[in-house]
Amino acid sequence: MKNRTATIWFILLTVLIDVIGVGLIIPIMPQLISQIADVENSQATLYGGLLAAVYSVFQFFFAPILGRISDQYGRRPVLLISLFGLGIDYLFLAFAPNLLWFFVGRIIAGICGASFSTANAYIADISAPEERAKNFGFIGAAFGLGFIVGPLIGGFLGEIGTRVPFMAAAGLTLLNWLYG
Repeated sequence: MKNRTATIWFILLTVLIDVIGVGLIIPIMPQLISQIADVENSQATLYGGLLAAVYSVFQFFFAPILGRISDQYGRRPVLLISLFGLGIDYLFLAFAPNLLWFFVGRIIAGICGASFSTANAYIADISAPEERAKNFGFIGAAFGLGFIVGPLIGGFLGEIGTRVPFMAAAGLTLLNWLYG
């Protein structure tokens, strides 16, 4: 039971940090794209939309593959691969000298982007039937809290520098990967 509780806390922390990481970069992404691509904010939002689309397309194709791998080899290795890939993505975004690096980072994140589905599957696997709904509720709470806290912190860190939120997101994600 103690091991199960520790695993649930790891999953909840993973979801929280994952969403905080996404939230950290939301307020500053258009500004960084504008700087790197030397375009106006309206053009930067177009590139931001393309980056989101690239991420989504790669996640669409690779999530089922990672799901199959998690069924075969376990949830934890896939969750760790997802965290590591997301950490690498944030580093690409933090140090990108041009827009191509942004796209490469988002492709990596899309390929490895199975943390939420794997976290939910992990909760389903280890939760007793009478605890399952409560544990899924905790995942929802971690997700919501991350989307509140992430942009707040990202906005403050963006005042220090446009790349600082990306470095913070990378640091948080890679620390979570090490914890896992």
